[in-house]
This record gives sequence, C-alpha cells and structure tokens, in this order.
Amino acid sequence: MVVIRVRSRDGLERVSVENPRPTVGQLKSAIESQLRVPIHAQVLSTNQKLLLAKNPGELNQLTDMADPNIALSSLKISHGSIVFLAYEGERKIEGPAFQPSASFGKKMTIDDLIAKQMRVSRQENPHCELVSFDRDAANAFQLYVNESLAFAVKRGGFMYGTVSEVGKVEVDFIYEPPQQGTEENLLLMRDSDEEKYVDAIALGLGMRKVGYIFTQTISQDNKDYTMSNAEVLQAVELQAEGDLKEWVTAVVKLIVNEDGGMDVHFEAFQMSDICVRLFKEGWFEKDLSKVNDPKLSRMNKDVVVGVKDTRDVDNDFFMVVVKIADHQGPLSSTFPVENRVGFPVTMKTLKNHLDRSKNLPFVKRISDFHLLLLLARYLDINSDIPALTACVLSQATVPEGYQLLIESLAMSS
Repeated sequence: MVVIRVRSRDGLERVSVENPRPTVGQLKSAIESQLRVPIHAQVLSTNQKLLLAKNPGELNQLTDMADPNIALSSLKISHGSIVFLAYEGERKIEGPAFQPSASFGKKMTIDDLIAKQMRVSRQENPHCELVSFDRDAANAFQLYVNESLAFAVKRGGFMYGTVSEVGKVEVDFIYEPPQQGTEENLLLMRDSDEEKYVDAIALGLGMRKVGYIFTQTISQDNKDYTMSNAEVLQAVELQAEGDLKEWVTAVVKLIVNEDGGMDVHFEAFQMSDICVRLFKEGWFEKDLSKVNDPKLSRMNKDVVVGVKDTRDVDNDFFMVVVKIADHQGPLSSTFPVENRVGFPVTMKTLKNHLDRSKNLPFVKRISDFHLLLLLARYLDINSDIPALTACVLSQATVPEGYQLLIESLAMSS
C-alpha cells in the first residue's frame, strides 16, 4: 500500500492506494472514493502553483499529471509524497462526531460552535488590480541580490509609488532599510529618522509607500511552500501597518528554466482580508519555534477551515495573487543604493555620480530617489527637499542656488 498526501484548498489529507506501483489514474480513483472528488473534476499536479491558479487557462498549463497511465514513480512520487489537487464544485468533509452535553445549560450543535469561531477561506480577488514595477528600480534590486548576495541571504525593501483610482499600483522606487538577512529570516532594523526622509521625498514626488518586497534564498527553492510562515507573518504585519487596501507584497526568487539554468522571477500577492484581520486581532502565534512545518501558520485559537477546526492554516489560504507588469517610471536608478553592506554612500559617491552625468540637465542628474535620500541628510526636509522634489516632479530647472549647494557638498568629499 502507498499513502500519498494530497494538498487542496481544504488542507492536507491522505489517500491510500493498494497497488504498490500506482498510476495517476489509480490515484485519481482513490481520491474519488476516499475524498469524494469525482475524477472528471480533478486536476492534479506536483507543482504547488496549481493552488494559486485563478482560471481554467492557468490550470491547463499544469499537465504533468494529465495522463492517467503514467506511473507515479516516473514523476518521483512515492510513499509520503505530496501532490496538489484543484477541483470545481463543493464536497462534504466529514467532521468529528459531537455529543452535546446536557449538564451545562443549552445544548449546542456543530453549526452553533462553528458560528462562534473564525472562518478562514480563500479570497478570490485582490484589491490591487495590477502592480507595475519600474524596470530600473526592479533591476537594481534583483541585480544586487543576484550578483552580490547570490541569493544566499534574504534581502528586503519598501516599495514606493502611486495607486490609481481603479486599484493599479505603480512602483517607482525601492527603499532598502538597514537590515540583517540570513538563509531563512530577514530582520529589518528600521531607522525612524531615515524613514522620515524617505516619506518626505515620496510626498514631494506625489508618491507613497505601496508595498514590501523581499527575496527568497536559493536554499528555499526546494521547499514546498510559496511563502513560509515567517514570511507570511512579516508580510501581514507590514500590510497591517501600511493601512493601504491595495498594499502589495512582492517575492523575488530564482527558478529553474527549461534549459536547466536559473532565472530571476518576480511574484506579487496581497495578504487576504481575513489574514490581516486575524493578525490585528492577535490570532497569529508569533513564536514560530512552536511550529514544525514552515508552510503552516499557527493560530493561538481554533479557526474553521472548510468544516475542520484547526490551529494550523496552510499559508496559501492567506495569499491572493496579483498580476504583474512593468513600466519606465519618472526616476533613474543609477545612484548607489543605501544601507548595502560593502557599498557605503558618501559625498564622494555624489561627486562621482555628478561627474559621470555632467552632460545631462541638472534636474536629470538628481532625478534619483537614492541620491535625494543622501541629500536629505544634509538639507532641510521641510524646505529644501520639497523644493528639489518639486523640480524633479515637473522636470523644471533647478535654481542656481541649489545647484551650487549640491555641487559644494559633492566637492567636500
């Protein structure tokens, strides 16, 4: 007998197949008889992205288990392996028997108990219609992670840009706060004074904080989750803090391409409304040492998933996929980025940048968030920074006094 673990929108379940060398078709028959999902309604895959598919077209792209005659062993599926199941329609999942007690007042049914608990279900549609990344900003972030960090440790940043009336988010720059990354965790050592400078620059440019971006390390590539429980907890905390309906969380990672090489891949999500609510109301267990499986988030009280009472919720239930596009924004991203180990940003950095770009109009030379952040440390954020960002926003001529002041700062290196 072979036992296969089946992960679906209802959670993780087990299916037994009598044949020690089963085929896909025999597994489907076992799922039909034991989980009550008709064969014709089943879509199986070894790819966890099956559970994030939003339409039949995306489902049909996952065809690795479409042939019922293929042996599971040829797909590297053996006793204890996990496969992913998507299906249309609803099914009844048997819950535990309940015997109401007559000793303590009113008798309660299972429905009464469930009604008193928090229900967790998938959110089909994001509040963010689409997120578009400035090509230069996205490239500057991934290039550092890929070439300097080799995706060996995690890296993160806050995304700034605009939100349209129809819920489209445009990311025009990425601010990287002080931080310490390891293979599994990312500690943001946030500097409130520096973030005041960042927010002042964004305000002057007509932008605001719109999301959070982080990388997954190469060691996470073989894990069977889209985001770990630590990543979900950090993402929902920042989304709750951001207090923006369209807030986006972006994940950057390496994936194996068809030729066996590695490509940098961007994905975007929103944490679901129920996820944010659970976090704000204190349901999340924040001591992750108590949770053995990183693909599960633990609550400190029972919640209802399907019709099951559980404290462990599959992270995928909390994630809502957001479509991705790119654009060429109003800023450049050629100035060195702040808070990167081994890449100090000084006035000499400013001088080198101005020397390299001397053939451009002065407003073009300073139309870079990371350069403006350096200047904000030396100029008045209540008068000088608004004046400079107004020039950048409208691409107007920078007053001669500011040009002289900036060149003087650069020469002081």
